[in-house]
Amino acid sequence: MRAMKNRRGKLNNKANPPLTIPKIDFIMEELKKGEFPLTEDPVQPNVKIHERINEASLQIKNIFQDICKEGKIQLEKIELIKAEVAPVIAEAARNPDIYYLFEEMQANNEYTYRHNIGVGIIATYLGMKHGLSKENLSALTLAATLHDVGKTRISDSILEKPGKLTAAEYEEMKRHTIYGYELLKNIPGISPSLALTALQHHEREDGQGYPLGLKGNDIHHHSKIVAIADVFHAMSSSRVYHQAMPFYKVIEQMNNDMFSKFNPEILLEFVSRLMSTLVGKEVMLTNGRLARSS
Repeated sequence: MRAMKNRRGKLNNKANPPLTIPKIDFIMEELKKGEFPLTEDPVQPNVKIHERINEASLQIKNIFQDICKEGKIQLEKIELIKAEVAPVIAEAARNPDIYYLFEEMQANNEYTYRHNIGVGIIATYLGMKHGLSKENLSALTLAATLHDVGKTRISDSILEKPGKLTAAEYEEMKRHTIYGYELLKNIPGISPSLALTALQHHEREDGQGYPLGLKGNDIHHHSKIVAIADVFHAMSSSRVYHQAMPFYKVIEQMNNDMFSKFNPEILLEFVSRLMSTLVGKEVMLTNGRLARSS
């Protein structure tokens, strides 16, 4: 497989063909040869959207803190997210340079709140690429943004513990899925997928997830999408108990789980599009070589 590069040493993608698993594996092998920075193109970052993302994260923080105090979710909180947070997520998901946006969304502080926005953006991006209807996409965005709302019932001593959780603490942490379902299931006028996604986003295709050990078709489609977005953003972000994983390791791990833990069609679509963002960019390895792709 030979690399097609232009005069500036950039990888060409004239036909923009979909990446297959072998092509993704080939790029992965090149990227694993060294930690790499992506040299930025002359295009200026969209400062406005980054500012709006930060504002949306603050709104989610305030909403989640209110839910924690009140012990329930008021319908007006859902409406506030729909009116002010969801449009920011949708705008970010349409960003033409989604890779840099994902880098920006790596949560280095206040992980819980930025994570909800990050997962919302990734899930909405995937929903757009899968051609979901406007109504279905809107429900997915809300479901993704609220997938971890059950953590408002988990003690900060567990959520922010820097060391390994005890067996009892881990069992309590897993209950955030049930807590989220309980908070969302009886809110009038919202899609049932919101409560189901809160409940099911840690379920896995092979039945090895929690809390119910569901398999395949028993898992809601939105939950399958959010599961991928959740894991990608979690592994890409620094938290109190671990550092962010390098990009290639995140993709490699998710690729390894493609035919067991995650829906392979959705995951291949995500990995393919994410890897495609590297095509046409200068990917410089630490040894001075450009990463190659065809």
